[in-house]
Amino acid sequence: MALLSINPATGEQIDAYPEMTPAEVEEALAEARAAFLDWRRASFDTRAALLKSLAAELRLRTPALARLMALEMGKPVAQGESEVQKCASACDYFAAHGAPFLAGEEIATDARRSFVTCQPLGVVLGVMPWNFPFWQVFRYAAPALLAGNASVLKHASNVTACALAIEDVFRTAGAPPGLFRTLRLGSGRVGDIIDDSRVAAVTVTGSTRAGRAVAARAGQAIKKTVLELGGSDPYLILDDADLPAAVHTCVSSRLINSGQSCIAAKRFIVTDRRVAEVERLFTAEMTAQRMGDPMTPGVDVGPQARHDLRDALHRQVMESVARGARLLLGGQLPEGPGAFYPPSILTDVKRGTPAHDEELFGPVAAIIVVGDEAEQIRVANDSTFGLGAAVFTTDLERGTRIAAEEIEAGNCFVNAFVRSDPRLPFGGIKESGYGRELGPWGVREFVNIKTVYVDASGGAGGGRAKNE
Repeated sequence: MALLSINPATGEQIDAYPEMTPAEVEEALAEARAAFLDWRRASFDTRAALLKSLAAELRLRTPALARLMALEMGKPVAQGESEVQKCASACDYFAAHGAPFLAGEEIATDARRSFVTCQPLGVVLGVMPWNFPFWQVFRYAAPALLAGNASVLKHASNVTACALAIEDVFRTAGAPPGLFRTLRLGSGRVGDIIDDSRVAAVTVTGSTRAGRAVAARAGQAIKKTVLELGGSDPYLILDDADLPAAVHTCVSSRLINSGQSCIAAKRFIVTDRRVAEVERLFTAEMTAQRMGDPMTPGVDVGPQARHDLRDALHRQVMESVARGARLLLGGQLPEGPGAFYPPSILTDVKRGTPAHDEELFGPVAAIIVVGDEAEQIRVANDSTFGLGAAVFTTDLERGTRIAAEEIEAGNCFVNAFVRSDPRLPFGGIKESGYGRELGPWGVREFVNIKTVYVDASGGAGGGRAKNE
């Protein structure tokens, strides 16, 4: 079976990549395990040097990699350049600041010496999506490799060229053979990789359905997982918010990556006192966005990554309208080739509609009208998801309290749109997943936090009276 790469702006096939044979997979896993056994003993300086080399190689290739993303999954080329640069910055950050994240800790007990050390787990399997084909990979791989692990990548089939380019970046940057490998596989073969004894842990970014399947299989094998799944991020525009600034930020978030982001703003919750002005500002901002060929400078919204995804989004919009939502803008399938979908706005969105209850993975804003702030918070939390959220207000103390104490999400921003940052933990709760990436928390997800207890006498020491 071949993995097809199709240009979503034209519908034309770019290439077809044969899946790896069982023998090729066996070779890759054996090579990754052997690379780990050496890499785990490499000094921190050696690991950091690889990350610095990766950063340099990414910066050198930025224009080419951005064009590859535009060609293969439709990301506007300027956004692709920013994505590659963010990968490079993350590599530099972990190289410069990662040592304390992995430092051991001496703890006083009745032993002669007792301490905690962080040891790598082994080969980490990354199951990654197409929407940020470079950032999603480097977001887990940089800290995992810094911690002494190796990795094999099962990328989304429609971005196989990006996956192979990532492997080549590692190779050119001087990574030891096998330390990072791309597996050309369909999703039906992921379970066999999880079961393999040489794979120690799994990290997944993708849909909730994919997360459930991987977590169930990894659970059977008793293997550590980190899941960063879907989201339907609520953005609360409080009555005292600076509406032009708030709406500008909301639209920017909604249209990042042509609306195809887990942490894009999706549900905009406003009171009936401000909704008319919010609708007017939203319509003006969304209308001004330019949709077109992602290779063209100045384009804000490219095609959706696949035709089936575009068509599924349109069904969600039409079903929401049929159940009472009002279409303010867009909502029409454009003529011509490509998987394009225009920036669209739904308002009067109610519970029980796809725009309220599901994740709309495309450039569609859903405005939900409520009576007061308490209802804004209740509706924000009335979701199976819990990835990101934002609060807009001129009262920073009030906004901070709501963000910190009231909103059920792994990330909540005040007067800004949600984004990942190498310095901060990133992840969700509820059906948006568990575990954290980035910062010291991400580095420690794939280590064995090991207790070492040294007794001077060689006997039972003080432990007999304190058995588990």
